[in-house]
Amino acid sequence: MFPKPLPALTPNTYDYESLPMVKPTGFREYDARWLFQKEINLMGVQALGMGLGTLIKEMGVKPEIVTGYDFRGYSSAIKYALVSGLMAAGVRVKDIGLALSPMAYFAQFDLDVPAVAMVTASHNDNGWTGVKMGARRPVTFGPEEMGRLKDIVLSASFDLTGGGAYEFVENFPARYIADLTDRPKLTRKIKVVAACGNGTAGAFAPKVLEAIGCEVIPLDAELDHTFPRYNPNPEDMKMLHAMAEKVRATGADVGLGFDGDGDRCGVVDNEGNEIFADKIGVMLARDLSNLHPGATFVVDVKSTGLFNTDPALQKNGVKVDYWKTGHSYIKRRVSELSALAGFEKSGHFFFNKPVGRGYDDGILTALAVCDMLDRNPTKSMADLYRDLPKTWGSPTMAPHCADEVKYEVVERVVKRFVAMKDAGEAVAGQKIADLVTVNGVRVVAEDGTWGLVRASSNKPELVVVVESPVSEARMREMFKAVDTVLRENPEVGTYNQTI
Repeated sequence: MFPKPLPALTPNTYDYESLPMVKPTGFREYDARWLFQKEINLMGVQALGMGLGTLIKEMGVKPEIVTGYDFRGYSSAIKYALVSGLMAAGVRVKDIGLALSPMAYFAQFDLDVPAVAMVTASHNDNGWTGVKMGARRPVTFGPEEMGRLKDIVLSASFDLTGGGAYEFVENFPARYIADLTDRPKLTRKIKVVAACGNGTAGAFAPKVLEAIGCEVIPLDAELDHTFPRYNPNPEDMKMLHAMAEKVRATGADVGLGFDGDGDRCGVVDNEGNEIFADKIGVMLARDLSNLHPGATFVVDVKSTGLFNTDPALQKNGVKVDYWKTGHSYIKRRVSELSALAGFEKSGHFFFNKPVGRGYDDGILTALAVCDMLDRNPTKSMADLYRDLPKTWGSPTMAPHCADEVKYEVVERVVKRFVAMKDAGEAVAGQKIADLVTVNGVRVVAEDGTWGLVRASSNKPELVVVVESPVSEARMREMFKAVDTVLRENPEVGTYNQTI
């Protein structure tokens, strides 16, 4: 019925145009990412659609799906290839067109459709593509579903019974914007830099912020899929520096930055301080737990230790659950625990009822930051940041490590730190007080200084984060100690950025 996908084909050949290519490593822990034309071709995307449709029916889910695509030069073609595969597998497709990932998640509720397939490479460089998928709103696929999808696609075990259909949903963005803006306006005048990195959020974020009463200063809000200045990634220091410069130049109250598919938000305060998203999470947890004492929050293992030690959170009876990094893992955990919210250091924030519907939405996060400022009329964003206990933390740092070996390398690193703890060896000059191994390894020294190593779920990289509640020097000592262990593994390459 359809050929088995091959792991590699040479472009500009008969076979490349006649056979599906799908590199197996593109099936990640909770979504799919490939270099388009190098690791997957359009027939390969068609096979992915057939596999996804087959899996949805296998799961006993009604065969209806929402699809949309991000603003890249090739995303529309990939979406149509995916749609043709879904229809061949008997799925009824509702296409919302150019969209943000949270807009597609919202469409699952608004259109009463169980499944979603959003074509996006998120913040990855141009050349990358991918699909974020789910079949039980508001959660997205995890390792079990992704593993089964991989098996179906690579073995071409498709159920191609037909009966699919296609419908384009006109003007869907207006429904999404109306949902976000159907709320009271801000009582405080807030001047906001809305930074979009020329990505998809530029079409929507400034409009929403204006509608709730903000004075908006757009930054790189014109859609341009060449991303002329930098990738739309609010975890990238280039984007944060540009936001900080604009905030200082305009006297804005806050800078809010959105990634390529709009499910993440980064923040710069009114003094131009680039605040890492885990600290924003602590600030929002403080604000929300004032309204909802005893609330539970889920945070990823890359996040600051303040979630456990902050006196204001302790006073409000907050319960915190450190969990695996990854939008799908945190989203699912928030749902399982009925947590009020979940926070990831990468800027994925998940607000449950009564704030949101449980999925990650960068624009909703921006609104939550504005509401926090509105509820603190005598304080600036910098004041709220200064109110937090001081810690010294690194950005997320990513040394290259091939997809084929990165998990094995992390396993070796975990074993090495476990052996060091068992032997009473020092790390960064102190004994190991704790090891958290729910996702890679988070090694904690006696003074609370910690370092994390895990495998990236969507790129050929490892992830390294360090933090100290004591001093910048202690943070740097921990980075040196962690990096020394990493360098025992020749497969670990250079970092994208370091401290």
